[in-house]
Amino acid sequence: MRSIRKLYQFFVDIPNETGSTLNDRYEVLRVLGTGSYGIVYLCKDLKTLENKIIKQLRPSKRNKRRELALFENEIKVLRSLNHLHVPSVYETFSSNGNYFYVMSFIEGDNLEDLIFEKKKTFKEKESLLILTELLEIVNELHFNSIYHQDLRIPNIIMQNNHPYLIDFGLSKQVLNESNQQKMQELKQQDYYDLGEILLFMLYTTYSSEKKKALPWTEELSLEKETVFLLKRLLGIKDPYLNSCEILADLQDALKAM
Repeated sequence: MRSIRKLYQFFVDIPNETGSTLNDRYEVLRVLGTGSYGIVYLCKDLKTLENKIIKQLRPSKRNKRRELALFENEIKVLRSLNHLHVPSVYETFSSNGNYFYVMSFIEGDNLEDLIFEKKKTFKEKESLLILTELLEIVNELHFNSIYHQDLRIPNIIMQNNHPYLIDFGLSKQVLNESNQQKMQELKQQDYYDLGEILLFMLYTTYSSEKKKALPWTEELSLEKETVFLLKRLLGIKDPYLNSCEILADLQDALKAM
């Protein structure tokens, strides 16, 4: 059954060709990637001559209520935010039964490519400073009852050494504040993901001379304040309840530098 679905997607989810025009305005420069439910293009806005990002719901998903709801939710979430380090939505449109939305283009490399392709290293202090900026973005999301739920290194764009957060396809907005337990679980998932992002950056300066893999607490030489921060982010010690607690420990770790 799964192979049939994959075959169907192969023939149906064909990206728009480079050089084609979407909505009589956006020239497709290249396909940036294909996710579980979307195709992402880098386009030139023929009206403003600016580069824009266009996300298309995969044709194989357009008749599925759940996938369409995820697509519409992402647009709704982005429109509810007003943050310099989060993409802005300009417009939505449909063509031949397909759904698209246009958002701002953030020029830069994602953390995954920087780490694994360009072999960039991040020292402890630099990693903590980047985490501080990411925490500010995440705190703004949580203030608006939005939980990203997909904080990963491919979804962090670095521009002039400052992080930008993209891909809100799995984000959740909880407007019913009576469900405090659910909100706390979503919040702590975002905090856990921040801990993993920090670990990825810290490991860029690590070179193993041992054949046997060890826990990060043994492999990495970190200040004790950074270790304490990571253990709480990852739930090894008492998990954080809010961003103020994280920021206080972040500041302690930076002072230890």
